[in-house]
Amino acid sequence: MGRHQDFAALHAARCFVMPNPWDIGSAKMMAHKGAVALATTSAGHAFTLGKPDMGHVSRDEALRHAAEIVAATPLPVNGDLENGYGDAPQTVAETIYLAADAGLSGASIEDTTMQDNPLSYPFDLAVARVAAAARAARDLGRPFIFTARADGVMIGAYDMDEAIARAQAFVAAGADAVYVPMPPDMADIARLCAAVDVPVNALAAGPYLARSVAEFAAAGVRRISLGSAIARATHRLIDDALGAMLVEGGFTPLRDTISAAAVDEIMK
Repeated sequence: MGRHQDFAALHAARCFVMPNPWDIGSAKMMAHKGAVALATTSAGHAFTLGKPDMGHVSRDEALRHAAEIVAATPLPVNGDLENGYGDAPQTVAETIYLAADAGLSGASIEDTTMQDNPLSYPFDLAVARVAAAARAARDLGRPFIFTARADGVMIGAYDMDEAIARAQAFVAAGADAVYVPMPPDMADIARLCAAVDVPVNALAAGPYLARSVAEFAAAGVRRISLGSAIARATHRLIDDALGAMLVEGGFTPLRDTISAAAVDEIMK
């Protein structure tokens, strides 16, 4: 139970960065560099399967992947479990039980339908889904940080006022932490943090990559995740290198890669 207790304690201690591995090797590298906790990335995992993000990976696939990431290091792992793999509150609750069986120390559930043109669940259904998940998390008999996500700002379904109202309702329904990806600016992140009495997760992506950990902490953020950013940075290198080789006839993007010996040492 040590890693689960450690994860809960981290949320009470300080602002910390929770990077997102997409396979066993990347998890080992992140642990080697000093990460204190990890989180799966639904997009990064989907890419490894040759699939796009959002609703194209099954619950069984996601949980098998999560168990592999848990087994890769001693660190606590939070699961990116999309919308809980179903609309009904009881389905979301079942997903939380299965997440615990996979060894996860926490999980995040979105208020977004997994469709090609995603929508946000109606307010009351979104809250009911959170309440069911929170009850399941409490029923586990061990620490499990359940994070309720309000994704409507990021997908353009609702504004920041609605996101804060949802976050407050999610907390009242039992969420241990809340997450509103990509608010308009840092002032909105600070407003969210002031509006709830549980830890807030922030996403370091887009314009927020120019911000520092200290700035997030000053706004009241307790946890910073990267989503698929590191996985996409890897895919950027693949795209650049193949463009250089196959279009321009050169290999310069590969000049500064890490040595095989260094990677071998990390993977031992």
